[in-house]
Amino acid sequence: MHHASIRTADIHRAIAFYECLGFTVHERFTTGYTLACWMEGLGGRIELIQIPEPKPSPDAFGDEHYVGYYHLSFDLSDRVDNLSTWLTYLETQFPPISPLKILLEPTQQIIGEQVYEVMFIADADGLPLEFLRLMGQSPG
Repeated sequence: MHHASIRTADIHRAIAFYECLGFTVHERFTTGYTLACWMEGLGGRIELIQIPEPKPSPDAFGDEHYVGYYHLSFDLSDRVDNLSTWLTYLETQFPPISPLKILLEPTQQIIGEQVYEVMFIADADGLPLEFLRLMGQSPG
């Protein structure tokens, strides 16, 4: 995949948010009459596009009846020893005026034959982001 595109109400706020996660701006450009950029980090690339006159996004995480793209997921297996420690560090990267919103604290989840540590946070516009870390094989 080349990139995932995210529409944002405030591109400068979104850039600052993703920079706290470890992304860096790779390219700034305009698309039509609005600001945009590509950011790279955590093994992937995202495109941020500022939307004039934005409307609030649906609650993709909290609404069990929501249909559509649900979240971006980042594999931190080779980057961190555990998500709880990384989350504690991450919370220090955000200013008190704009604290990190945690949707799901780090928890273990069995997916197929693998055991993962999984957590969710909301980005600057409230969109869910998943972070996971492979812990090993399922005991079953």
